Amino acid sequence: MKNGLVPGRSHTETYLTTLEMRAKQLVSDVFSTPAMIGLMEYTCVLLVAPYLDENEQTVGIHVDVRHMAPTKIGQSVTVTAELLEVKDNKLRFALAAVNDQGVKIGEGTHRRALINTNNFAARAPQ
Repeated sequence: MKNGLVPGRSHTETYLTTLEMRAKQLVSDVFSTPAMIGLMEYTCVLLVAPYLDENEQTVGIHVDVRHMAPTKIGQSVTVTAELLEVKDNKLRFALAAVNDQGVKIGEGTHRRALINTNNFAARAPQ
């Protein structure tokens, strides 16, 4: 990992919600919790990407998120990820998501592990 990835670094990204992100079990076209978590994780990936060396990636290892309010499909959602800690090749982030009406729709924490892509797949059971 390159220098500069330190606690306090943050990244904010805005996403347009699509029908693929809807809560399929509901009649209404609203943004699903799994889709929100996916965007939160991806925002963390974007934050870390410039600091990775060749053959390095991060993988999610823990999510603790609350989905606090609905968002209609077609609205945009802005996700902010802030790096809280880097320790033993593990990264901890604070997360927040707000819809285009200014309503906080989600918050929580996420942990990712730094991996070497050359040997990660080899460790998976056959």
